[in-house]
Amino acid sequence: MFFINKKLAKNHLFKTKQKNRQKIMIWIILPSYNEEEALPILLEKIKETSKGFEDDYKVVVVDDGSSDNTQAILENFKKKIPLEIIRHTKNLGLGKALFNGIKKVVVEASNGDVVITLDADNTHPPTLFKEMITKLREENNQIVIASRYEKGGEEVGLSLFRKILSRSASIIIKAGFDVGNAKDCTCGFRAYDAGILKKGLEIYGDKLIEESSFVCMAELLVKLSHIGAKVSEVPLILRYDLKKGSSKMKYIYTIWRYFNLVIRKNKLLSFPKY
Repeated sequence: MFFINKKLAKNHLFKTKQKNRQKIMIWIILPSYNEEEALPILLEKIKETSKGFEDDYKVVVVDDGSSDNTQAILENFKKKIPLEIIRHTKNLGLGKALFNGIKKVVVEASNGDVVITLDADNTHPPTLFKEMITKLREENNQIVIASRYEKGGEEVGLSLFRKILSRSASIIIKAGFDVGNAKDCTCGFRAYDAGILKKGLEIYGDKLIEESSFVCMAELLVKLSHIGAKVSEVPLILRYDLKKGSSKMKYIYTIWRYFNLVIRKNKLLSFPKY
């Protein structure tokens, strides 16, 4: 009887905490370039996942100068989900698309809101949203990375060369910078506390993200870690086998830019450390 009452009391306490919890906004940023095949699949997955949210959400797609049917697809989805579109008239690169998405969201977001970024190519599963948000809020983290290198993580459908490149890039970043508990420094699937992004913009301004290529994800992690962001991870099974179309990564250039981040370390971090 005591066990039952104790269990009921625990459940009641949990429900009370949930009831009294302050509601937040979940912002989902999708930088996208010519993803007409993947976007409808991903947006439907987000729509389905959102049914389990206790909070409101909005998807912000940054269409980075797409020349395919992306625009029409997004206009159609505006009727189905809370969706805002930022359009670039020409392709500016992932870094600028990510930066403009973050800048737009941070203006409207409140401290305590959650900002999720992920690739628009359907390789990142929205089913991880809930776990990432929980880890962000309950463990007082500012960044939660969906990590291929956390226990339980995996890369499916990725070539050996790409696996070596990604792993090597993370090793380079961790050797050159203090990024806390991060193991996967290059994955774009992350949940941020809106407050750390606000702080990043206040300190770095337009220099928060200077890299135009895929290296921008490592750059953002480095800079936010430098101003005190606490980083944690959840395991990610990267489904590269679900990717529609070919990779847009320029491999040699990307490798050079990772090394260049470390070479430019002093200049990169030449802002007040809080």
